[in-house]
Amino acid sequence: MRAANHSPLLAVAVLVALLAALPVASVGLNIFVGGTSATWSHLAQTVLPEYIVNSLLLCLGVGLGVALVGVTTAWLTAMHDFPGRRIFEWALVLPLAMPAYVMAYVYTDFLQFVGPVQSALRETFGWQHGDYWFPDIRTLPGAILMFVCVLYPYVYLLARAAFLERASGMLEAARTLGMGPWRAFFAVSLPLSRPAIAAGIALALMETLADYGTVAYFAVNTFTTGIYRAWFSLGDRVAAAQLAAMLLSFVLFLLMVERISRGRARYHNTTGRNRPLAGARLGRPAATLAVVVCAMPLVLGFVLPAALLLKMALTEGDAQFGARFLTLSRNSFLLAGITAGIGVLLALLMAYGARLSKSTLASGLNRLVGLGYAVPGAVIAVGVLIPVTRFDTWLAGQWEQWFGSNPGLLLTGGIAALIYAYLVRFLAVALHTVESSLAKITPNMDDAARCLGLGQGETLRRVHAPMLRGSLFTAGLLVFVDVMKELPATLVMRPFNFDTLATQTYTLASDERLAEASTASLAIVVVGLLPLIALSRQVSRARK
Repeated sequence: MRAANHSPLLAVAVLVALLAALPVASVGLNIFVGGTSATWSHLAQTVLPEYIVNSLLLCLGVGLGVALVGVTTAWLTAMHDFPGRRIFEWALVLPLAMPAYVMAYVYTDFLQFVGPVQSALRETFGWQHGDYWFPDIRTLPGAILMFVCVLYPYVYLLARAAFLERASGMLEAARTLGMGPWRAFFAVSLPLSRPAIAAGIALALMETLADYGTVAYFAVNTFTTGIYRAWFSLGDRVAAAQLAAMLLSFVLFLLMVERISRGRARYHNTTGRNRPLAGARLGRPAATLAVVVCAMPLVLGFVLPAALLLKMALTEGDAQFGARFLTLSRNSFLLAGITAGIGVLLALLMAYGARLSKSTLASGLNRLVGLGYAVPGAVIAVGVLIPVTRFDTWLAGQWEQWFGSNPGLLLTGGIAALIYAYLVRFLAVALHTVESSLAKITPNMDDAARCLGLGQGETLRRVHAPMLRGSLFTAGLLVFVDVMKELPATLVMRPFNFDTLATQTYTLASDERLAEASTASLAIVVVGLLPLIALSRQVSRARK
């Protein structure tokens, strides 16, 4: 067992962890190395307060919204029986396939002055311009609504699992003590599920802070839009790094708040009965209300925007559909495929290395890599570009000395740096999936393989890899979809004249060419449905 504790895979984990931590360290170092620039002073005096206030209001609104929608729908589908419940159980996760920026473009077209809603109102009531008031979707409340519609499934999934796992024994005990359904929910179920709900809210808020397309299109100034503006419009990497550091501090603050708020409280289920309760049958009025409550987020978050995208793609069409669309799809699939392949390989090596090492160092390195998912894409993009550009410049100079020709920027001029940023951001998704599946394989199989004379590499190739085939595919698919949807890092780091479906959607929508953006948007949504189909099947089987 001593040889296993010094697995060479531990060196791989150290290297990957250092590369994953480099972007965040680069952002932090540039604050102190670069000093205070004139750009930063200008930003601090003019727009920085707006960035802070808008980011706080976004977090507050989205946090309350996803908690309300996610917990309500989770409680209804987990603990009650009403018509359509089995459909809602899995369908309520579908909005995760709809990127928030795509949702923003669709609803802007749907609710604008010349859109179908306002046009129908004018035709029905004979109104003219100025005769009525209609809310403007391109505002801060509109952005909050977009995020709530697509991010509530994070809370729904975790809260529903918690309700199902911890419901039966303690709820029955509460009912024997005379508690009604509402009192039992607030006194028993909700406190027990608080860690899961808080984790879902934290995930939703991190996605909110990482977003660029929605807030930029709605002209809501946040840290993400400020980073992009400082880097490209003002050309100041120090100011961009300082804004990125502030955004990163927001994310870390979110991760700390809930843990501190819990204090010494614990939320364990001490009963031995963990079998879920049979859903309580609702009467007709309550069942109708439950159907409406579950249908609204599903319709607003997926059904309506998907139908509008399909209608625009089929009726108005995309003038660039054809060779241009195939090029965009090729670029997107190339980036996503390479990142998914490398990500799954690294995740497998790191997870297997931690299994062999059985040391706190290995598990700590995996946790360090796992933090990358909490870092917004804009922060990672800035953190990658600063050191990689310097290394690229040095490498080009050395190349010119050695071979007498200047090759240009080898890393930042291609897709290598962009793939590196994707791996820093999404390797955690693959690592968590592989670790969870690898933990289910008994260590006795490792001992049996060793007794048969198999080394560590042969054991991984011939024993573990075949058993992990399904999990490796799932991990690759999750990374693939995340890369397809990623916008901030792609906008900042893509090579010149290299567009993807996500950047094309953003560019066309920014130019108010929403119909032309429909095909690229629809393609992103369709690809995003693939992992959700498997996830939906698992959700529908959770009660069995």
